[in-house]
Amino acid sequence: MTAVEQRFREFKMPDVGEGLTEAEILKWFVAPGDTVTDGQVVCEVETAKAAVELPIPFDGVVHELRFDEGTTVDVGTPIISVDTDPGAGEAAPQAAPAAGEAAAEEPAAVPEPEEKEGRQANLVGYGAAPASTKRRPRKPLPSAQRSAPAPSAAAPAPQAPAPQAPAPAPAPARPEAAPELNGSGRPARPLAKPPVRKLAKDLGIDLETVTPSGADGIITREDVHAAAEAVQAARETPVAAPATAAQGRERRVPVKGVRKATAQAMVNSAFTAPHVTEFVTVDVTRTMKLVSELKQDPELAGLRVNPLLLVAKALLVAIRRNPDINATWDEGNQEIVYKDYVNLGIAAATPRGLIVPNIKDADAKTLPELASALGDLVGTAREGRTSPAEMSGGTITITNVGVFGIDAGTPIINPGESAILAFGAVKLQPWVHKGEVKPRQVTTLALSFDHRLVDGELGSKVLADVAAVLERPKRLITWA
Repeated sequence: MTAVEQRFREFKMPDVGEGLTEAEILKWFVAPGDTVTDGQVVCEVETAKAAVELPIPFDGVVHELRFDEGTTVDVGTPIISVDTDPGAGEAAPQAAPAAGEAAAEEPAAVPEPEEKEGRQANLVGYGAAPASTKRRPRKPLPSAQRSAPAPSAAAPAPQAPAPQAPAPAPAPARPEAAPELNGSGRPARPLAKPPVRKLAKDLGIDLETVTPSGADGIITREDVHAAAEAVQAARETPVAAPATAAQGRERRVPVKGVRKATAQAMVNSAFTAPHVTEFVTVDVTRTMKLVSELKQDPELAGLRVNPLLLVAKALLVAIRRNPDINATWDEGNQEIVYKDYVNLGIAAATPRGLIVPNIKDADAKTLPELASALGDLVGTAREGRTSPAEMSGGTITITNVGVFGIDAGTPIINPGESAILAFGAVKLQPWVHKGEVKPRQVTTLALSFDHRLVDGELGSKVLADVAAVLERPKRLITWA
């Protein structure tokens, strides 16, 4: 490593997740000339999973920011250059100029390339490659045509040669009839050899539309292929929508980051795992009363206590009673992986799109611990600070569509899991209670599961257990 390379160090885009290949630079916190220290956050990037702040691993002065905000950069690409010895005087880092840009100064000692026939190798940024003047050799003409070329209309007639000794006269060349021209100056019938005509017919190309490049206006195979490629490109190019009154009332946003990853994951899940969804409507009046009481409990003071907390606890109890629901399908090894821990995912809507962070070992937590973890998870997600590790390793998920006033839905399973529970809105409805119709707090639960490893019986038992706990929450104690 040279002294300059040791002085000017580059910080490369790291893999901040599990096998991520790119990230978008959301915001720079430094500018050229700023002093940075080891561990200082220099930028915020968005991966396919979350927004992450990147600390730089060395001290120095920022020399260059390689990319603007909003640029998507591949993992391993240098994004910032830092002068680690700013007191050493002026020097330029040995970095190759970007493609398409001319270098500000040429190296002091670059040997002149040797003269060679044809195209020379050329470094990007150090001038254009010398144009080749070598043309493709043309097929030789018959001897008569070589000795007696037809005069060009644009060239003056050649002067008669000086008298010489008589020589045997060559056999007179058979004059060829000039091709008949159409109104555009081109031959009325395109000139092409039979194999070329057959090729054009096979590709559906009208020779009248082909521009010839061969000698004397002959259409070559390359000309036909070029015409076919142009037709194909025209078919694949989307036709611009006609100008309408809707212009100015639509906006287009690139699909990237969390939205792109979520879309791909949902498509893969929906068309890989055979989804089955079951529904149950349940009276949760007692659960809603318990929520009100827990909010007054000193043991839960300052914690997030809401119906979702008890739904999560009810699902954990159902999993304890039916542990085979907590599994995943390993397609590569053709195995079902049963898990003795529960990383409970909570689907969260954020400004960047839907993410599913999970509470690690949720089954081992007490109710206050679960409430604390749930509050931290939701708060971090809303702030866009969820780390990739918090979204990895989930085993089962809850999506709370009830907060949007939705009764039920058919949720798509989070990839790598076997089931997802949708919790609908809690509404006051007429309900038969103890033989009488009374107003009760009612909700609908929907459980989607992967039918490859979860049979209808198992899925039904899990959903029934969740409903039973929410109907009579004292089962949180009796079934524990």
